Amino acid sequence: MSHPNLRLTGALSLIDSTLDDCDLTLNGATFGSVDRATHDVDLSGYWLLPGIVDLHGDGFERHIRPRPTAPFDKRHALLAADAELAAHGVTTAWFAQSWSWEGGSRSPDEAVALLEARRQIAHRLGADIRIQLRFETHMPDDHAALMGVVRDFHLDYIIFNNHLPEAVELAQKAPARFASWAAQNGHEPDALLAIVHAAKQADPEIPAFLSALAADLRTHGVTLGSHDDPDAATRAFFRGIGARVCEFPTSLDAAQAARDAREPVLMGAPNIVRGGSQSGNIAAMDLVEDGLCDALISDYYIPALAQAAWTIADARALSFAHAWEMISTRPAAIMGLTDRGRLCAGQRADLVVMNPNTRRIEATIANGKITHASAEAARRFITAQPCLALAAQ
Repeated sequence: MSHPNLRLTGALSLIDSTLDDCDLTLNGATFGSVDRATHDVDLSGYWLLPGIVDLHGDGFERHIRPRPTAPFDKRHALLAADAELAAHGVTTAWFAQSWSWEGGSRSPDEAVALLEARRQIAHRLGADIRIQLRFETHMPDDHAALMGVVRDFHLDYIIFNNHLPEAVELAQKAPARFASWAAQNGHEPDALLAIVHAAKQADPEIPAFLSALAADLRTHGVTLGSHDDPDAATRAFFRGIGARVCEFPTSLDAAQAARDAREPVLMGAPNIVRGGSQSGNIAAMDLVEDGLCDALISDYYIPALAQAAWTIADARALSFAHAWEMISTRPAAIMGLTDRGRLCAGQRADLVVMNPNTRRIEATIANGKITHASAEAARRFITAQPCLALAAQ
């Protein structure tokens, strides 16, 4: 079905960091004046907010493998994950898929299979779903293979990971957890430990390898970043090769170093909602309060994005409007998406209909199409024009 033309009236709309009494018009897939037959929808009592832009989420993995040994078809899993995004107001998302020496679900082959599945069903997705590759640093033989995938699938976002120190520490201090990690990807503990030690043998060549790889990736317009920077020195290295996004810094020093260099710092929304890191790293709220966090990402739990905005507002660390911009306007800007993240004329029509009393997202519109509608908001859309109930099909 074609995009419906809508005039949304009576709600407060988030415009320029302020919730203002301002009607919104949707001319098909964009915001702006409506020049054809229009359906007015009375949304009095609601807030209209920019659609959420999630720069890193691996919650989709549970749709593919609800149990480690029970994988499902990736195309169906992506469609299920897309429905979850819509229910929680996400209109643009990067699914974080590993390219790792770990093998199993995090192997290069699995990454390619996910990219192919996404390509096959892209026309059926409501959200703009893209893939962020999490590339393990100690894979120097994969330069050509990675570049081939970047060209074939037009990848635009790669984050560098180095989980070798964590693996070594777990093997030494928490063998039961290391064994569980190994089992998730089909290894016996000794076999995974052998892989870890073999990867570490490449230590001396990794800086030069990453520098050359990053240069090639930047030539293809790929945004680069690093994951779990433990200190300022690590951030400085990745800055030097052009990996400007600082994702999940594990220390205040690393976050401050990124801020001093005007690099975007991303932290997990679940960390905000739960009051701290599940792995014992720095608390995201501390960084928000200190002005050291630019955007929040879903990490492993998509519903945490909207919840985190409320948590920040309740703590009075920021206004709700500014907190919401951390999951919409700012992430869009970080990725250079000038066509979304704001409710203004000419922008892609991505928005969330929020009930501020229940704090529930009752409707989501992505690229001008209704991808989710529930409760009273659904009734109002249907009452305005019954055919709108089919707009997401």
